[in-house]
Amino acid sequence: MTRTLISGGLVVTASEELEADVLVEGGKVAALALRGSDPARSWAASGARTIDATGHYVVPGGVDGHTHMEMPFGGTRSADTFETGTRAAAWGGTTTIVDFAIQRPGESVRAGVDAWMAKADGACAVDYAFHAILSDVNDSSLKEMDALVDEGITSFKLFMAYPGVFYSDDGQILRAMQRGAANGALTMMHAENGIAIDVLVEQALAEGRTDPRYHGEVRKALLESEATHRAIQLARVAGAPLYVVHVSATEAVAELARARDLGLNVFGETCPQYLFLSTDNLAEPGFEGAKYVCSTPLRPRDHQEHLWRALRTNDLSVVSTDHCPFCFVGQKDLGVGDFSRIPNGMPGVEHRMDLLHQAVVEGHISRRRWIELACATPARMFGMYPKKGTVAPGADADLVVYDPGAEQTLSAATHHMNVDYSAYEGKRVTGRARTVLSRGRVIVDDGSYLGSAGDGSYVPRSTCQYLV
Repeated sequence: MTRTLISGGLVVTASEELEADVLVEGGKVAALALRGSDPARSWAASGARTIDATGHYVVPGGVDGHTHMEMPFGGTRSADTFETGTRAAAWGGTTTIVDFAIQRPGESVRAGVDAWMAKADGACAVDYAFHAILSDVNDSSLKEMDALVDEGITSFKLFMAYPGVFYSDDGQILRAMQRGAANGALTMMHAENGIAIDVLVEQALAEGRTDPRYHGEVRKALLESEATHRAIQLARVAGAPLYVVHVSATEAVAELARARDLGLNVFGETCPQYLFLSTDNLAEPGFEGAKYVCSTPLRPRDHQEHLWRALRTNDLSVVSTDHCPFCFVGQKDLGVGDFSRIPNGMPGVEHRMDLLHQAVVEGHISRRRWIELACATPARMFGMYPKKGTVAPGADADLVVYDPGAEQTLSAATHHMNVDYSAYEGKRVTGRARTVLSRGRVIVDDGSYLGSAGDGSYVPRSTCQYLV
């Protein structure tokens, strides 16, 4: 059995920081030992392959709980395949993604799951799992939820936005939540009042307000907070847990904080774009703002302070990417002259770990909170802990030797995502994944990619591990 020893690093998990050596055997973390201890010395003398982590952190591989590879949207599809997107994730120190299998209206949930399984099979560079999107809540799809939970797909996303595409009304949402309360599933919610937003979109276009910046102006923060409030109340009626995705607005955070103060099983996720970008980007001259069109939209910069505070207080529990890239040329430009036709989504799966480390450098969060938000909590939230999300005996050896002092400039010229622009073009950050292991196998090392398509395995999940 191949043995690998990662020595000399500072092991950082959500709960502790420890100067320890890590022994890997058979794709798992076999043991940890304090540096210089007898076990550590014996491992070093045993002939194990050694990875020198001196001056580096040894952290769990990132768990990105919200990605959209090869997702159809607005007459096109997201630019990253499962192969290119998971390879980019690996470059950035993310070793597990949870993508979304889409039920199309009129079809079964199972058909969507089977279609996405087929897309990912044999293509992924890192491990992967699936949520299911419910676009057609009916008696048949509700019954399917039970079987899927038993098979390890334990979270289901519904939309209060996009009427005519993904939208579910309050009655459908309540029925799905009730089913989740019975079978243990976690309801994920895109919380925006899509009916009202469509009115504002129609009015804006009729008045000649067609530029990308109006995407942010019509998708008002109050319509995010209203939908968040409504989703929370429906979850209370159903007795179901709720996870609100891509929270962007101060007002929506306030709704989550009130629910959590009541002790409810309500959780919030935000994304790097809301922490580092703003409506200033949507208002960039010409059509450049289209690069930053996503939903929920970017908000004015003063919302960022409230998001960071919520991440520190756990009113927001997870940072995922909502990685859904569309190329500027040939995809985003479908919306020239009509912001409502710009495909909604941004690239980010490669840079989440680094941007959150930059937040550590800037004092927004601690090192352990970095790992909690990016690794441990998403693993727990989506039923994969302690297999994923930590450095502990028995965990998968998804490990990152992270150089906290490496400086890099984010750019489309150097990133590995299959998209022709970077949302963070020219941004300087400190920190970089130097060596990345997936189940004990080195797939990235010192600027070289050593993995291949098919390295990643499908991960069936248990139910949410945070419920009270």
